[in-house]
Amino acid sequence: MLEARFVRENIDAVRRAMDDRHAVWDFESFLLLDEERRTLIGKVEVRQARRNEASRLIGGLMKDGLRDEAEALKAEVRAINDELTAYEVHLDRVDEEVTDLLMTIPNLPHASVPVGADENDNIEVRRWGTPPEFEYPPKAHWDLGPELGIIDFERGVKLAGARFVLMGGMGARLERALINFMLDLHTSRGYKEWWPPVLANGDTLRGTGQLPKFEDDLFKTSDGLYLIPTAEVVLTNIHRDEVLEAEGLPRRYTAYTPCFREEAGSAGRDTRGMIRVHQFDKVELVKLARPEESMDELESMVADATLVLEKLGLAYRVIVLCTGDMGFSAAKTYDIEVWLPSYTAYKEISSCSNCWDFQARRASIKYRSPGEFKGSRLVHTLNGSGLAVGRTVAAIIENYQQADGSVVVPEALRPYMGGVEVITAEI
Repeated sequence: MLEARFVRENIDAVRRAMDDRHAVWDFESFLLLDEERRTLIGKVEVRQARRNEASRLIGGLMKDGLRDEAEALKAEVRAINDELTAYEVHLDRVDEEVTDLLMTIPNLPHASVPVGADENDNIEVRRWGTPPEFEYPPKAHWDLGPELGIIDFERGVKLAGARFVLMGGMGARLERALINFMLDLHTSRGYKEWWPPVLANGDTLRGTGQLPKFEDDLFKTSDGLYLIPTAEVVLTNIHRDEVLEAEGLPRRYTAYTPCFREEAGSAGRDTRGMIRVHQFDKVELVKLARPEESMDELESMVADATLVLEKLGLAYRVIVLCTGDMGFSAAKTYDIEVWLPSYTAYKEISSCSNCWDFQARRASIKYRSPGEFKGSRLVHTLNGSGLAVGRTVAAIIENYQQADGSVVVPEALRPYMGGVEVITAEI
């Protein structure tokens, strides 16, 4: 979240940033609450100073035998204490209201982010690879998968409901192979692997910005825990309320988890196949970095995610999101889009973001460098998919399909598939 003092002292710049993001926020309520808070703090400080002065005088009066004067000051101190109690209760309430309001304002876009209204204003950065050309009408993964007997959408609906997928045989093995392949690749490049919980408490979700704003997108248990929408949530919060050493930064973490999203507000979007579902597998990348290194770490994170696609031989493009299309916590985001023949277009398969100190302030993740500065400072947090596994399965099926309905296994995956080179129809 943003710091109250920063918002107050840079109110016009913050307003412009929210306009660029096409975000609506209650600035007037914030300014009124912030003024009330500062007024209360002033009153508390004045009374604390008077109480301290009176307490100091009481001892001298008692020593000089001026008991009546001392008792009068004692009565004044008691009255001041009563006032302070009332003011502190009031101040706690206002502090809570200010914090709640600041929890709902999105991050400020980095200066390098293009200003725009929506996805139509995103800017392509580069492309890699050439989309395949077919001598026959290529099939979509939602047709080819069931024909091969490796994806069963109908039974997924029977087992759980709409937007759930059942995979079997070589489909299940392909999913597992991709997870292991991605994790091995990322750990070889310096990421530490974790196996985190897939249930998280409210503090964890608030730390990365999913709460309170996006509660409708989350699955919640009866005892107040949430199914995570992404491993970013738990990986980032590993060091919540901690102070790290500067020499140990950046921290680079990766994890495979299933992810769960209500997809509230997405009715009618990508209703077929594995692109937009309630449960999906993902290998996540998270970094905690020093502020001066975080933008370089964002570029290297994009390189780590795109390397997966390059090794799989899947054509992709990288775009930088404009101000109106960025996520709530992001200061800058690159989307990586893989070519899908079923759409005759590139579709998002990873989103890599630098959240600056926005999440770190919410989660209180700091670092210290005694030889550089006193005290501690907030780290910068970064996250990205490395990659969304189900979408990668869909991309492989569609891009590597053959005229006879079989699917060639990318060479890099064959060691993870027990040497299987071609997926053919199975019962």
